[in-house]
Amino acid sequence: MTAAHDESLLAQVAALPALPGVYRYFDAQGSVLYVGKAKQLKKRVSSYFQKDHGGTRIGHMVSKIARMETTVVRSEAEALLLENNLIKTLSPRFNILFRDDKTYPYLKLTGNGTLFLKAVPSASGAPEPQTFPRVAYYRGSVEKKHRYFGPFPSAWAVKETIQLLQKVFRLRTCEDTVFANRTRPCLLYQIKRCSGPCVNLISPQAYADDVQHAERFLRGETQALLQEMEARMMAHAERLAFEQAAEVRNQMTALSRVLHQQSVDTGTDTDVDILAVRVQGGRACVNLAMVRGGRHLGDRAYFPAHVEDAHALQSVEDDAELQRPVEQQVLEAFLAQHYIGIPVPAALITSVAVDKALLAALSQQAGYKIAAVHNPREQRRVWLEMSEKNADIQLARLLAEEGSQQARTRALAEALDLAPDDVDALHVECFDISHTAGENTQASCVVFRQHKMQSSEYRRYNIEGITPGDDYAAMHQVLMRRYSKLAEALRSAEGTARLPDIVLIDGGKGQVSMARDVFTQLGLDLSRIVGVEKGEGRKVGLEELVFADGREKVYLGKDSAALMLVAQIRDEAHRFAITGMRAQRAKVRMGGSKIEEIPGIGPRKRAKLLQRFGGVRGVESASVEDLLGVEGISRELAETIYNALH
Repeated sequence: MTAAHDESLLAQVAALPALPGVYRYFDAQGSVLYVGKAKQLKKRVSSYFQKDHGGTRIGHMVSKIARMETTVVRSEAEALLLENNLIKTLSPRFNILFRDDKTYPYLKLTGNGTLFLKAVPSASGAPEPQTFPRVAYYRGSVEKKHRYFGPFPSAWAVKETIQLLQKVFRLRTCEDTVFANRTRPCLLYQIKRCSGPCVNLISPQAYADDVQHAERFLRGETQALLQEMEARMMAHAERLAFEQAAEVRNQMTALSRVLHQQSVDTGTDTDVDILAVRVQGGRACVNLAMVRGGRHLGDRAYFPAHVEDAHALQSVEDDAELQRPVEQQVLEAFLAQHYIGIPVPAALITSVAVDKALLAALSQQAGYKIAAVHNPREQRRVWLEMSEKNADIQLARLLAEEGSQQARTRALAEALDLAPDDVDALHVECFDISHTAGENTQASCVVFRQHKMQSSEYRRYNIEGITPGDDYAAMHQVLMRRYSKLAEALRSAEGTARLPDIVLIDGGKGQVSMARDVFTQLGLDLSRIVGVEKGEGRKVGLEELVFADGREKVYLGKDSAALMLVAQIRDEAHRFAITGMRAQRAKVRMGGSKIEEIPGIGPRKRAKLLQRFGGVRGVESASVEDLLGVEGISRELAETIYNALH
């Protein structure tokens, strides 16, 4: 393999130090291929270039390496942390990747727990919002001035917990603006889900006690909390304050009912993550279950990409530590990538053993010791078995869905007489036109390839210079813009460009005829154009396929797998076009804010301008003299408005 690489690259490999570090491989286009870490950079990297890996996956990757970058670090733990930060940032082609762009939700308690002591009543005697902390759903970066509990695996888990806090401790959930303007208690007070602090139906100290109890409940201190509440109830009873004693009794009853409804016996654990991994059919699933504050909050499944590539790549390296089961590789990749920027509990329960170096790196990152148990007992064993079962179910569902999707792709290829060899790489592009009564016309192009929609390749086109409502002209314009450069590339000597196998048009004969004109003008293959014509009564399942090359219409049948795929792609193009058009329309309608931002234009003058000229577009087309005709607009301000809008 060494002969295929540049001498400067091989020299760089030979000069590497025998120190811990991270290496990155790049191809000729600058795309990152692989990120790895090593105890000894020289030994690890040299192993890639000193062997003939043949036609294996690693041989395919090594043949593409054109450039390399390395970073020396002080320890293996630092190397592991840097490696996975780079993997998550760069998304290399040959690493196991867990893509999860969604942030976890939290439960938020406003304030820091001391504001009620410093609160000063307003002059009117009305309660201040900061005196009575609010419980709320929250997603985003945390702030020190508030208290946060979580993270939770789903929004549903947060909202269910908020409902529990309302039932037991009757904390408020209303916004501060609503709270400050209440004159009588809301419906939540009537159904005993709020204690009515907005109208002084509870004292700040009593409400602060409820907040403190809610915090203890969220931290899992349930038994101690019940004992304290029982002592309070007895103290009220001894003072003959039976109404207050009854309130505490009702809270205890509600809390006991909540704890009894928990399907998982919490035991002594408060914060634990349970992780189970399953690998089958070239796909993997990591199921993460969360226990927070002693409550089992549910789970979430993650499906990594490039499992086969990464496993084949690591299994041939010299270092024995990398020649380990693929389940362990997947789980360790998840642990290293998932907990970047996300709090990790001190206790992990895993279905397979985890490398001690990884736990040391996680501990270093978190600032406290992280322990993992892969052969738990008693209640922890029950949790792990539940998580393993969920991983099995989620992986089976994924494989079934992917198998179904592949069957649909194969059925479409057969219906259109495409070669069987092209099924796995079948490339479909679909176009749709959307507008509002002829205005804000947009065209969408969605891409289907490798048995799934490729959302990163979707494109929108603003259509201009046509008669409003002329869908044929809009289709002509978008196809010309999409394929004119591609046609030039096909005619060039390079020949690297490739047309999609199917160009799907959402429309019948008229739209297909327009597409045929464009392809004829560009010298492209007409057989690739397929129109989706509505059936009788525009009923779903009665669509027919229309062809640009003269073939007869084809009705696939309402239960056809090929028609299901065509409908899926067509509907996605329509959805994408509609959302783009609505965003464009909203942008135009909200254009009035552009006027309000002009110095000297407040709400009243803005309203007069919009009323006088019939909207934002009318103001934009008005001259300085026209603007002077509006009450309150001086020449200087008219010139300022005109210049700002032009």
